[in-house]
Amino acid sequence: MSIQFERAEVSLKKQVIDSMRNAIIDGTFLPGQKLVERELCELFDVSRSLMREALQKLEAEALITIVPHRGPAVAEITLAEAKSIYAVRQALEALAGAGCAQHASEQDIAALEVSLQRVAACQGNVDQKALVQAKNEFYRVLLKACGNPIVQEMLTGLNNRINSLRRFSMSQPGRLDHTVKELQEIIAAIRSHDADLASKLCAEHVGKAAVIALRVMAEQKQQVSSAQT
Repeated sequence: MSIQFERAEVSLKKQVIDSMRNAIIDGTFLPGQKLVERELCELFDVSRSLMREALQKLEAEALITIVPHRGPAVAEITLAEAKSIYAVRQALEALAGAGCAQHASEQDIAALEVSLQRVAACQGNVDQKALVQAKNEFYRVLLKACGNPIVQEMLTGLNNRINSLRRFSMSQPGRLDHTVKELQEIIAAIRSHDADLASKLCAEHVGKAAVIALRVMAEQKQQVSSAQT
């Protein structure tokens, strides 16, 4: 038995999905922005059928919403949803940190240190794409080494929405300096195989990011409300 498919088409669809996903995460497409299929087809130079498949994939990832008779738009994360995402992320990353302290090899720890160097190298860089990529690499290593595939699967599934929220927390002056210090402490706890401390530090890191992101979101919402009155 053989299954026939068009390899070039599959590759093109993936490229469109990846490009659109990145555009949503880095803020090129803003939350709430209406996405016009015709314009998207022209922008990416693809057929309407392929674009619809890409939009359906992004809808499944909760990055866009498709409203009947109105079409697709970039999904907006409400304050309540953001609080829930951070609560789940905090619990899962605490588990990941503890597991990593118990199971990480010397190679895993070295990989964490390399990814942290990439995070630190983003200081002073206004392009947040590099920072998002560097932090994703840090967490990819952490999750791979934590010894808990369910935690890895659940956090990976949340990653796109976490990245969208990360723009709020990392946009604050001085936050990156604190982030680097917090991640250094997490690596030190992992190196010492102190599962309780690694768990505590991971939870605190997420908690601090949550406070900043939720405050920025609330301030922006207030600004929008004030401008409309």
